[in-house]
Parts: sequence; structure tokens; C-alpha cells
Amino acid sequence: MAVRDSMKKLWDVAVVGEIFIDHVFSGFERWPQPGEEHFTDSYVREAGGGVAITACALARLGRHVSLFAVMGEEDVWLKNRLRSFSISLDGLRSVATSTAVSVSISTREDRSFLTWQGANRFLPEYLHEPETQDRLAQARHVHLAMPVSRELALQIFPRLRAAGCTLSLDTGHQEQWLLDERNWLTCSEVDFFLPNEKECQIMTGADQPEAVFKGLAAKGIGSAIMKLGRAGAAAWADGQVCRAQALDVDAVDTTGAGDAFDAGLIDALLDGAHVAEMLQRACVCGSLSTRQAGALAALPGREELKESYDRIGQQ
Repeated sequence: MAVRDSMKKLWDVAVVGEIFIDHVFSGFERWPQPGEEHFTDSYVREAGGGVAITACALARLGRHVSLFAVMGEEDVWLKNRLRSFSISLDGLRSVATSTAVSVSISTREDRSFLTWQGANRFLPEYLHEPETQDRLAQARHVHLAMPVSRELALQIFPRLRAAGCTLSLDTGHQEQWLLDERNWLTCSEVDFFLPNEKECQIMTGADQPEAVFKGLAAKGIGSAIMKLGRAGAAAWADGQVCRAQALDVDAVDTTGAGDAFDAGLIDALLDGAHVAEMLQRACVCGSLSTRQAGALAALPGREELKESYDRIGQQ
């Protein structure tokens, strides 16, 4: 599925969502129990949130990307960090409060978060502004890294569709949003809905891909990609489950791997790739992103992405 009107657009992708200052602690064998204190030598402060990670991952792959989010006006280092990836920040609004903060505790297998929303509470108002929506429409593809309210979807989706944009949605782990029947319509209205295994189970009660896709189809959602972590990913294509495997890497920190996965999938979509290639490219990007602490340090470039395909056949 090729993205239309590429010659008339300012950007390949506009990425929309909540941005955070991430404090990432990694290298733990397990999550500390109540009353325990664990020490690590691995700590980084990094730009975070799906909007930042997916935007940076796409930019590292050579795509022209614009980021739409709300941050605290005093956090100049955050802007500089994003600029280092050559991302357009015309859509990044600064407000007189602090940027949201997320503390990530990462083990080899998974991660947990403690979060303060900060400036993100101004994001819905910003996205409802007609001027913001006009700028979003200047992208070939719009990726929403956030739980989109039904009200916003009804306002913004028709406008973006009319401008020839394709759409993808990754809500993150938002249990109440995923269980709300009104939001199932929103999931059905994007080109790709991108939940992970836990989010699929919340929505369907199933954990095996075929049962998940049947459960989502019963809710009117036929365009889901199921992220399976180390087990790769799955989609429903041509009447059957299509799967791709993850790349075998020495994972240090899995924070943001799903958002890097999203970038790989969108990159393949922009190339008009078949769903099997979209899944594989997404899995490679997600896997490679876990090799260093913090969500941005190990994002692959175009050449490394190509080289990694040879490793898949050797696994």
C-alpha cells in the first residue's frame, strides 16, 4: 500500500503524542520487592515517549519527520536532543510548565514505569486547533503515539484522510481506553493499529495470534499488528496469520522497543511493502533498539538495517 501524493507533502511522517523526559535505570535481574534497594551502574536521561522514539527512529532511517507534542519551555536540552536527529520541531509547542517525566526500571525481559504527566495535559487542546490539524495534513503518513479520544478522532481523521494521509495508532498500555467500545471504532479507522501482546489480551481475552485477530475482527478491527516482543510480531493477511521473527541481540534495555518497531513498519509502509516485509522490518528495528540503555542510543540507520537482514537467515 503506497502512500499517496508524496510530492505535495512537506514531510514523510508526522508523529503525534506525549513526550517525556525519561530517567532510565537498567541492568537489573528483577524488579525490586517492597523495602528492597537495588543498585545499578546503568542510568541515562533521555528524550522519551512514543512520539519522540518513533520520530527519532524514522529520522535515523532517513525519513523527513515532524514531531507534534507539548513540552516545558525551560527544557532546552530536550529540543537540542531532538534536533540532533534532524527532526522538524515546528509542531513542538512549549508551555510555561515542566515537561512530563517518566522513570523506567528495565530488566532483560521487560520494563516498568512511574510517570508524571506534566505539560502533556495541554496536548488535547493543541491537537483540536485547526492550525495544528492543517500542519499534520502536510505529512504523507500520520502516526498517533497516544490514546486518541473518540471526539478527536471524529474531528481529525476525516480531515487527514481528505488530505491523502495514511494513519497508524499505538495507544500504549491504556487499559480503560482499550476496553471502551467507542474506541474500537477509532482502531478500525486507521490503516494500522499497533498493540502489543498484553494490550491484545486486554481487548480480546486471548493471547494467541489467530484468536486475537478473530476477537479484534469481531469488534470491527481488521488492521491490527500484534507485537510479540522477543517472539517477533504477527498480522492477519490473505486469510491467515503472517509472522516475522525478532532479531537475536544482546538486549540491554527494552524501553521504547515497541516504538522503534512502529518506525520500521511505517518506513516499510512508505515504500509500499507487503505486510510480511513490513513486519520483518519492524521486528529488526525494534530488536536493534534494545542494545543500549535509553530508547534512542541504539536506533539503527538505513545501512545497519539492511545488514541485519543477513543475520535473520542465520538464526
